[in-house]
Amino acid sequence: MELVDLRSDTVTQPTPAMREDMARAAVGDDVYGEDPTINRLQELAASMVGQEAGLFVPSGTMGNLIAVLAHCQRGDEVILGTKAHTYLYEAGGISALGSVHSCQIPNQPDGTLALEAIEAAIRPDDAHHPITRLITLENTHNRCNGTPLSVAYMQRAGTLARRCGLKLHVDGARLFNAAVALGVPAAALAAPADSVAFCLSKGLAAPVGSLVCGSVAFIARARRMRKQIGGGMRQAGVLAAAGIVALEEMVARLAEDHQNARDLARALAITDGLRLDPDRVYTNIVFFDVVHPALTAAALAAKLDARGVRVLALGPRSLRAVTHYHITADDIAWTIDTIRSVLGAC
Repeated sequence: MELVDLRSDTVTQPTPAMREDMARAAVGDDVYGEDPTINRLQELAASMVGQEAGLFVPSGTMGNLIAVLAHCQRGDEVILGTKAHTYLYEAGGISALGSVHSCQIPNQPDGTLALEAIEAAIRPDDAHHPITRLITLENTHNRCNGTPLSVAYMQRAGTLARRCGLKLHVDGARLFNAAVALGVPAAALAAPADSVAFCLSKGLAAPVGSLVCGSVAFIARARRMRKQIGGGMRQAGVLAAAGIVALEEMVARLAEDHQNARDLARALAITDGLRLDPDRVYTNIVFFDVVHPALTAAALAAKLDARGVRVLALGPRSLRAVTHYHITADDIAWTIDTIRSVLGAC
């Protein structure tokens, strides 16, 4: 049976070019800074996002965690959104491991945090309060329909952070999706930030890894934080080799994923039993609701899985589908037919 896995772009597998480069990668001990392939990846990543230096880490969650630890002291506070991945899906790591307090403010429908709300959340200099140290934004914003945050907004947020004496971190797990969707260099989106983290193992299809980028001084501290939480790696150039291919060969093709997502969204929007706004699909993430009286999201997901289509149920009525490297236009057409067939049989 054919399988179309739309649960996430994390299900991507390495390309043939990645496998070939992984097999012949030059390696060394990265804890000593001696792995040439990792060093090359870190330099390439930093240059692509316009930062001074980069650090290869095993996961996006670790990247965000060590960025917060590098910016904040115990008892400091970070301002982030109520729908932020760091708040919802990273096991409370910044609090559990860093003793960093979080102040959550509502995300706007486009994934932004209202600048006036950020400023209002900054604590006064008072011994009763934690010290506000950091603002964290997410670009693209996963739970807000994969929406890209614009260059103009990022610049305004950076200006606010500097004016208020705060640091700005960007959880850019899908930063290159944002850049492609907006038609701008990734560096333009990252330039206002003091640090940015992005994933290689989502739409870019590498098997493992993320990059944290920032100033030389910031990366030196982040490297110490990586070691402290057990993220130091040895001959991991075999992984970094796939990351280099991801950055050099897989960015431009993200536009195909975005088109497939839009095609899926337009079809689902006119399918009886479902509800979504196709005009809010900007990148590779499609959220849709089940309004069929006989089905919940979990029930629909189970029925689709039995027919070889995997989507992710995120609530009683909400589902998510994510397009990626392994999903073709034919897969989208087959998915649409399968969803309509299941709904029609209920």
